[in-house]
Amino acid sequence: MLRSRLLTLLITLLLALVTKAQQGYDMHYTVGFDTTAHYLLVQLDYRCEANGQPVPLTLNMPRWTPGYYEMLDFAKHLTDFQVYDSKGERQAWNKLGMNRWQLTVPADGHVRIIYRVYANERDVASSRVESGIAFVAPAGVFMHVDGDLNHPVTVTYHHPAVWKTISTGLLPHGDDPDTFTAPDFDVLYDSPLLLGNYYTRHFIHEGHPYQLAIETPEGIEECGFEGDFRRIISATTQLMGDVPYDNYCLIHMGQGGGGLEHLNSQACYTDGTYRFPSRRSHVKFLAFVAHEYFHLYNVKCIRPTELWPYDYNREAVTPMLWVSEGLTCYYEFRLLRYAGITTPDESLQLLSTYFGMYAPYEGQYHMSLRQSSYDIWLNFMNQDDNERDVRVNYYFKGPVIGLLLDIDIRRKTSQQRSLDDLMRLLYQRYYKELQRGFSEEEFWTAAQEIAGGPLTELRRLTDTTTPIDYDVWLNDAGLYVDNTTWTFRFIDNPTPQQTLFLEAMQMK
Repeated sequence: MLRSRLLTLLITLLLALVTKAQQGYDMHYTVGFDTTAHYLLVQLDYRCEANGQPVPLTLNMPRWTPGYYEMLDFAKHLTDFQVYDSKGERQAWNKLGMNRWQLTVPADGHVRIIYRVYANERDVASSRVESGIAFVAPAGVFMHVDGDLNHPVTVTYHHPAVWKTISTGLLPHGDDPDTFTAPDFDVLYDSPLLLGNYYTRHFIHEGHPYQLAIETPEGIEECGFEGDFRRIISATTQLMGDVPYDNYCLIHMGQGGGGLEHLNSQACYTDGTYRFPSRRSHVKFLAFVAHEYFHLYNVKCIRPTELWPYDYNREAVTPMLWVSEGLTCYYEFRLLRYAGITTPDESLQLLSTYFGMYAPYEGQYHMSLRQSSYDIWLNFMNQDDNERDVRVNYYFKGPVIGLLLDIDIRRKTSQQRSLDDLMRLLYQRYYKELQRGFSEEEFWTAAQEIAGGPLTELRRLTDTTTPIDYDVWLNDAGLYVDNTTWTFRFIDNPTPQQTLFLEAMQMK
């Protein structure tokens, strides 16, 4: 009993020391750039209320970044970690696992940590430093106090004097254009930056300020990109009835891989030009932009409960990423149609592209759409040769299920409601009112509420590998599947009811 009490007392004292380190502290980062060797030079000044006693401190760097469902272990790019006291003398430190550093803050409450981060990758989850430009993906650069993400932080960027511009969704700190403040680390990690010399364009649209930050702007004005982006914004605002940000920054870089959504910005790599070789490639690019923009509603605001609050140390496993990603893919073509950018035929071609990526393959009979959400942490970048034989991708099947869900809701409610109403309900109820994510059961309950009845069969098609008779589901909407090309087609000579259905969906 005595040993147990002593152990309890020791644990209490240790917890008190850790809590003391996490109260009343300040974190200020300074970031420099080695443009020759491709490094970010990071300095953290940490100050706390030490009250004349050394204080233990553990720092944590994320292992992944939201929206990019792969354990990236950013710490692998970190080198030369060093700790100094206020007199410039080196201090000891210890490593706790792959992404945690343990040290002691001296009695005066000030410690300086410096390290370098190698930044030479062209993907939206990783940083890149070059002679004339730098992209900073914050989750792989900055550390937070272990267990305390909800703390403000400031960052100052000491960039080359010839670099004239910094673009980010964060607002500058006071009058210093090179210093930014985030209210907590979730916001910091969600706010990438582009620095250097590149094309910028500022404008106000429907009362909100926007910035375009474009690394390779060739052809951007001739193709009318700004006007198209404005139309996408307006269509989305009309759809959702709200704008969840004060300002928005669109960061587009040159040739590279992918795009990543953020609450007040998007960061995407392009093909390096806005001179598109065809109308089809132009429309596909605008669908890509619409996808990342709609994500600020569907996953940044409307999100599965397993995704929030974020745990940057382990996988956020959820069965609902087919909703977050798959339905966002569905809204790519819906938004372009709502915005008046695409024709009905072009919209159907976009959706058919996804259908053709999985419908001819065996994988759909080995993995359900629900299971694909769980296993994405294994398969996000898995390029095994047997991929399409044993797996299904929610990016491909998800938007098709979105179409079926939209049609089913419209059919059950005689066109009085649609998938749009479900998205608005999820946004209002769980993001605005309850300020939390939704569970799997809550999603289906909300869907049935909108549909006015059970969606048992559609859920079964999502949860299992049951073959889908697409023509049965599509018939009311005047659509069918062309099995020779694996595309969706409009029915020739549709009935008046089918025509009205298509018109209600703005597909005619």
